[in-house]
Amino acid sequence: MSYRRLAASAAILAAGISFLPGTAQAADPAAGGAQGLTTPDLVPADAVNKTKFSSPAAESTLQTPTAPKSSLGSPQPTAPTAGAMAAEAAAADFQVGVDAYTVSAHGILIDTWVENLATSASVTVAWGDGATTNASYDGSGQPVTSEHTYAELGTYTVKVTVTDSGTGTAVTNEVQITTEGSDYTPYGPTRLLDTRNGTGAPKAKIAKYTSAKVKIAGNGGIPAGVTAVVLNVTVTNTTSGGHVTAYADGDERPTTSNVNFAPGQTVPNLVIVPVGANGYVNLYNGGWESVDLIADVTGYFTQSASSGYTPLAPERFVDTRNGTGTAQGQVAGYGSFNVQIAGKGKVPASGVKAVALNVTVTNPKSDGHLTVYPSGQSAPTASNVNFTAGQTIANSVIVPVGPDGKIVVRNGGWNPADVIVDVVGYYSPASQGAYLPFQPERLLDTRDAVNWGEGPLGGRDYIPLPLSPGEPGITGFVLNSTVTNTRDNGFLAVSPDPNTFDDYMNETATRPAAPTSSTLNWTVGKTVPNLVQASTGANGIVDFWNQSDGDTDLIVDVFGMYQDN
Repeated sequence: MSYRRLAASAAILAAGISFLPGTAQAADPAAGGAQGLTTPDLVPADAVNKTKFSSPAAESTLQTPTAPKSSLGSPQPTAPTAGAMAAEAAAADFQVGVDAYTVSAHGILIDTWVENLATSASVTVAWGDGATTNASYDGSGQPVTSEHTYAELGTYTVKVTVTDSGTGTAVTNEVQITTEGSDYTPYGPTRLLDTRNGTGAPKAKIAKYTSAKVKIAGNGGIPAGVTAVVLNVTVTNTTSGGHVTAYADGDERPTTSNVNFAPGQTVPNLVIVPVGANGYVNLYNGGWESVDLIADVTGYFTQSASSGYTPLAPERFVDTRNGTGTAQGQVAGYGSFNVQIAGKGKVPASGVKAVALNVTVTNPKSDGHLTVYPSGQSAPTASNVNFTAGQTIANSVIVPVGPDGKIVVRNGGWNPADVIVDVVGYYSPASQGAYLPFQPERLLDTRDAVNWGEGPLGGRDYIPLPLSPGEPGITGFVLNSTVTNTRDNGFLAVSPDPNTFDDYMNETATRPAAPTSSTLNWTVGKTVPNLVQASTGANGIVDFWNQSDGDTDLIVDVFGMYQDN
């Protein structure tokens, strides 16, 4: 472990750079075991969008006191005193402007600007959710700052009242704000795009270096104003190698990738992608030849209260090889089985709307696919994992949970296959984790001799990425992990690290137990990607384990985070 380099970068972390990957050295590592660290120039607080809402001082309103009523109920005219006339004259120039800013998923900061008032005043902010805060204005002309965290996402009308301490004259202004975070609504699974038959696009392959434009907002029951969408993207009928990049229409195409493929492969991968202002996303074919693309939607995010996310350390719910969670033995061709989700492990017994999974197929006796869907429904035409005979392959899945708290896994192959299901989190109205998308950015590439320089990740070794130490409000990250130049069969495991950043700094960190869950599986020489919904645990550090005996190169891209404050 290169603690000197880790310590040198701690000062950068303290200065605000929170994405600070470090590594741990395995005991007796294979040649090429990674060590050292890289420092991506990305700060979570700066990576997310910040929205400003304003109401100028000219929009403020003088609150005029009501005249007293007579015994007959009618206001009685009174002659204004000289003091009252002076106060009214002063109030004619007394105005209040309001600037509001999103500062987190649920948080708002307001600057109250008091104009033409040189005396002290009280400032009351009614946040629109029943909460109020009070502050003081000192007559200096400097803004008064107030902050608030909403329990529920949504749009609120905030009312600011400034009351002159000397005369009692009050001026108000209002501003409408919308919290920055987005909650999740399950949907489908429903096929939005299939270039093989003309669903959602012309019936034709997507040419090299061009994009399929997929309509999201307003498509079926998906509303306008959707901020991000969960798609299972599958590339098929490939004749060359390449990759697919998903991004919001109208944005610059990022350099990251979501799906990597080789000639002849059919490869799926889950993506959580921002939706453009026009309601579309783009799926870019970065391969040398044309390909067919399929996109199935399983849910979407909006800036209104729905279901938040609670990440969990990966937990195995099903393994047909040993009878965990279902009957022991392979799932028959075209057979299916139910999986109890609600009330199992750390998933609550009620209120769960959707579950985040990693689903693996192994030992399949023929080509086929797996479809995961809520219980109580018919099997959709969408697929989640595509496989060939003998292949072991995993894919991330986000699926609605049926009314009975169960989901169904169906083997769409002709012959039996083993299935493994790991739960990594769940969505529910009680969960506070709201999604904040980033402009995609590469955090780690062990092939990069300039920014990494330590070579591939060694067999049975792990790399801890300190993504958000010291930021307990960040509960998880949406990442894409890719392995390439694989030198042995194996799998990647991703889990929160029990050590603190100080433990690594002080050389007191203990080697975590290697997790048994798998995020992606590979065979020698293959390049395999998979989405990771990674829990940051208690310490903001996420471990990436190479569970094979050979070296592999690891690439990690970040797409967004979950925040509960």
